[in-house]
Amino acid sequence: MSAAIQHTDVGAYALGLLEEPDRRAFESHLGGCGACHQELGALRGVAATLEGLPPIAEDPLPPVRPDPGVVTDLLQRRRAVARRRRVSQALVGAAAGLVLMGGAAGLGVTVGSGREEAPPAPVAESGVEALFRDGRRVSATEAGGVNGTVAMEDKQWGSRIGLRLGGIRGPLECELVAVDSGGNAHVVAGWSVPPKGYGRPGSPAPLVMQGGTALDPEEIARFEVRTIGTHRTLLTIPNT
Repeated sequence: MSAAIQHTDVGAYALGLLEEPDRRAFESHLGGCGACHQELGALRGVAATLEGLPPIAEDPLPPVRPDPGVVTDLLQRRRAVARRRRVSQALVGAAAGLVLMGGAAGLGVTVGSGREEAPPAPVAESGVEALFRDGRRVSATEAGGVNGTVAMEDKQWGSRIGLRLGGIRGPLECELVAVDSGGNAHVVAGWSVPPKGYGRPGSPAPLVMQGGTALDPEEIARFEVRTIGTHRTLLTIPNT
């Protein structure tokens, strides 16, 4: 029998006053305790009788002083229940806080500021923005208005490349190539341009993307934005 289960729990169990954990524990104890089983049978009749009685408006008799031992047991039980509730509430609150913090990190909500900010860019775009902030950048603009900036970062495997492209209309399928000093083109990334284009009236946001090449930054002579299939060069960005 667990220390938390007492024979005096019979009355509380018969009246349905036990908390769920104590109820299950007492039921487990009841299967092996003949005395509690016999007492429970007698108390169930009392409990059934009490259920049919109306509430007593006033007790004309003076109150009966309770047994000190019973009072002590009830106070201990009340403190134990309150302690379990406080622990449960603390755990629920901590879990809710973690969920809110995780949601704030993923949705761009500033906790405690009373203000909800716009959702951040996807992870890949955030990586591109960091590349444009920290990497080496080169830019160019063609006479037709197509303009772009390339950012590059030296990696152990070659170069990480970011592209910000504007002033281009579609529909087109394009690719960014890195051209080495020997004139060999190495494809960095490919994409499609919708009819409304990028960085134009009605679609002011530029195209922002990233890719990579096995060439080191110093091995790249220039970058070119070309159409796929026809290989028409829309933009040339010298790596100088």
